[in-house]
Order: sequence, then structure tokens, then C-alpha cells
Amino acid sequence: MAKTRPGRKDVDSYTIRGTSKIVRAGDCVLMRPSDTSKPPYVARVEKIEQDNRSNVKVRVRWYYRPEESIGGRRQFHGAKELFLSDHYDVQSAHTIEGKCVVHSFKNYTKLENVGAEDYYCRFEYKAATGAFTPDRVAVYCKCEMPYNPDDLMVQCEGCKDWYHPACMGMTIEEAKKLDHFVCSECSSDDDMKKPQATFSASLGADGKGGEWGHTSMKKN
Repeated sequence: MAKTRPGRKDVDSYTIRGTSKIVRAGDCVLMRPSDTSKPPYVARVEKIEQDNRSNVKVRVRWYYRPEESIGGRRQFHGAKELFLSDHYDVQSAHTIEGKCVVHSFKNYTKLENVGAEDYYCRFEYKAATGAFTPDRVAVYCKCEMPYNPDDLMVQCEGCKDWYHPACMGMTIEEAKKLDHFVCSECSSDDDMKKPQATFSASLGADGKGGEWGHTSMKKN
């Protein structure tokens, strides 16, 4: 942790102006951008300091939205996806607008209801180089893309892999009406036992499939 600067002291918490919400080190917060037409920035509070004039500063570690990264937003990035960056900063605590929760990817996919303050993170991001950790994740469907929790997918009764309806020539409405689904690779096996099919708009974070690497698809 960074050393406290002369003339400042560490404080345990900060109450967001105009609210009763208390922020402590380790909390995730929404911070007001200089351009008010943009959505609030998201950061994790690392430390809270106060000077002898009672001005409060917070040391934060920024989360980046996909569109703020070097590679830009991709098809599989969810609307609430963030990358935990290695970009640290010191900001006035008065720029904190509210608190939020940045879930692990696995926990986010288990949420029954996603609120406005719910986000998720599955990658760490190096702001200077655009590198991600991990640099490979599981892929699904014949399009071989990582899972986007915003997208409905259908599960094949045979191989148990997951597919986007559009990649199977279906609309989302058609997919929701399915009682059974078998992918093209499994459909030739007429003797296969067919258990009850399922579909999901929130496929779990774990699953079989290949791997996708950030480095192999990065923009030049």
C-alpha cells in the first residue's frame, strides 16, 4: 500500500456527499466523469486519506470498460463487464457518486436479478500494453466465442455444449419455445438417448469448450 503523504492521515471511511452510504477501503465506487454525458467511472478504493483541512482523497484502482481498452468492445463482452486495470490514481472523494458491486464472473452468472449497481470482472488489464490476464478463456458454440452472459444460449442434449440461436439458424423467440435441441453434429445419431433439453440466458462460468486468446484477436 502507498505511504501516507505528509500532512495527511489515513481514515477508515468516507460518507458519500448527500447520502448515508459509507465507503471503506476495498469497496467499489462510481465516480463522476468530467464529461457528464459519459457513464460514471468505476474504481476500487485502495486507501482513504484526509488532510488538515478535512479534504478527503481516495487512492483508487480503475476498472476499464471494454470500449476503453486498446482492443475495444467485442461481441462477447457483456454490458456490465469491466476489466480490473493496473492504473492507480488519487481523486477527490467528492467525485464519488455511489457504490457498486463488481462480482466475479462466476458469481455474476448466478445472480437471479442484475441490478443497476451490479458489474462483473473476469480479466485483469494492463493499460499500457493492452494485455489481459488470463489471456485465454473457454469458448462455446460453432462460432467459438467466449460466453457473453447477456446472450441466451441453448444446450445440445447430446454433446452438452452451448450454442447461440442465431448460429443455429433460429431466432431467440424460436429458441425459447424449444422442448428439445440437438446440434448438427449430434443430430445424425438417431439412437441417442435424449434427456430433457434446457436453454439458458445465463450459462455458468464453467463449461467445456476450446479456448480463446486475447492476443490472437487483438486489433492491429
